[in-house]
Amino acid sequence: MVKEYHKATFAAGCFWGVEARFRDQTGVVDAEVGYTAGHKKDPTYREVCTDTTGHAEAVQLVYDPERISYEDLLEVFFNLHDPTTLNRQGPDVGSQYRSGIYYHTDAQQKLAEEAIKSLTERHVFGAPIVTEVLPATTFYRAEEYHQQYFEKTGRHGSCY
Repeated sequence: MVKEYHKATFAAGCFWGVEARFRDQTGVVDAEVGYTAGHKKDPTYREVCTDTTGHAEAVQLVYDPERISYEDLLEVFFNLHDPTTLNRQGPDVGSQYRSGIYYHTDAQQKLAEEAIKSLTERHVFGAPIVTEVLPATTFYRAEEYHQQYFEKTGRHGSCY
């Protein structure tokens, strides 16, 4: 019997820390950093950093839904960054650092919207959530030196 894995794509600021955090989750089979939701084909890191390509630094996950649910992934996502700051996380400023959920299925869209509604109604954050919820588009894998950056460099924690 072949296992069925699912994809999830999130943007939560600097992608190095986001990737490391998701890789630590039981049930996440793979994670890679890259760029999504922009207008330039095959952008480079240098281009994305100019804040002119429209892309967000993002992480695309492959996960086993029998070991971790999409709801659990959303919980990790909302706990690892501030979803109330527009185009910024910590000292990183620009639309490439925006908060985003890029859904691959209608069910993911519904769950993401329900999570935002619940967090808003419970006043979990001190300001409105600005996370964009959009259909997943082309995901451009970042350059190799960005993949598993913390592991390669011996860093831990987050980008800030």
